[in-house]
Amino acid sequence: MRHFRLVLEYDGAGFEGWQIQPGETRTVQGALVQAAEKLAGGGEVVVRGSGRTDSGVHAAGQVASVALETDLDAEALLRALNGNLPRDVVIHELEACDEAFDPRRQAKTKSYAYAVWNGALRSPLRAARYVHVPAPLDLPAMREAAFILKGEHDFASFQAAGSDVENTVRTLHRIAISGDSGGEVFFEFEGSGFLRHMVRNLVGTLLEVGQGRREPGSMTGLLEARDRGLAGPTAPAHGLTLAWVEYPENDPGETPGK
Repeated sequence: MRHFRLVLEYDGAGFEGWQIQPGETRTVQGALVQAAEKLAGGGEVVVRGSGRTDSGVHAAGQVASVALETDLDAEALLRALNGNLPRDVVIHELEACDEAFDPRRQAKTKSYAYAVWNGALRSPLRAARYVHVPAPLDLPAMREAAFILKGEHDFASFQAAGSDVENTVRTLHRIAISGDSGGEVFFEFEGSGFLRHMVRNLVGTLLEVGQGRREPGSMTGLLEARDRGLAGPTAPAHGLTLAWVEYPENDPGETPGK
């Protein structure tokens, strides 16, 4: 059995998320397993990812590992896998790695990007990747709120309703909001880990700040309340992209490019 580290890009619109699910559900992990099985001659194939992206969420730098029996070198395997993958997913990097490499447990930080079209009129060319918010956004107010959210906090108020995670403390190393009110607005989140729907719930809440529905300083109370019902709505999935995953240099998988 040989082991490889992969960096993938995919359009999440046609997938029910990353993780294989029961039934005929189409998933990214499932597509990768199917492509690898064609090259493994019916042998066992094991695919692990750095994390689960939800239905409709995209990725520019999802990291995964695959274990399979093959005589192909890394370059030939990259070409062969891409030749068997559907058009909405592609492997950008593939290299041999240590059997001990665990793309989820050894990830140091993850970065997500969220795109908003803030124009008064809808934009058909942006519709698949941007969420349309027609009312002008107050970017300085959103940045003030984001500053409060940065750092180590209990983000229970921003996890998906019904989640059963015991430890909801996470560290956000960076929150950046760029762009222009009335145009394209981009959110960037970099952290040690994220709760389910956490980024989308943060975006939904920050957008309410930008629309004047919440005060920036109210983020402190939201964090302290640990109550999902008090935070903003879950922003739509299609605006979210897993941008990249970083690993410590001494892990048995090399750091993917940012």
